[in-house]
Amino acid sequence: MKIAGYAERELLGQPHSIIRHPDMPRTVFKVLWDAIGSGEEVFAYVKNMTKSGDYYWVFAHVTPTFDADGTIVGYHSSRRTADRAALGKIEPVYAELIEIERAHANRKDGLQAGVEKLAEMLKALGVAYDEFVFSL
Repeated sequence: MKIAGYAERELLGQPHSIIRHPDMPRTVFKVLWDAIGSGEEVFAYVKNMTKSGDYYWVFAHVTPTFDADGTIVGYHSSRRTADRAALGKIEPVYAELIEIERAHANRKDGLQAGVEKLAEMLKALGVAYDEFVFSL
């Protein structure tokens, strides 16, 4: 709350997207939600927006929370300070994904194009998404 510049009352009951920066590719959130929705953890660099419009980066580790029966009942995200050298590498990737997403009039088509581009990038590197993130 302190970093984002919000009071607790402004955030309670609000979606996390309240701090989503417009330069953050929807593609990355799709990868994130697909992973945790299938019971896996995921790591990602995330650019967040403060109440004043400034931004800050975090290195997020997001995991599903399970009940005694193994059913996903929620999610937990731990955030760390983002590595500056890694940001220099991820920012151009995110900029390219955003450009691809925004090139489509239909947001769903843009998202699909971004997902396809990210898959193409990862295939060319011969790594999975988490391996890519940790290689930065």
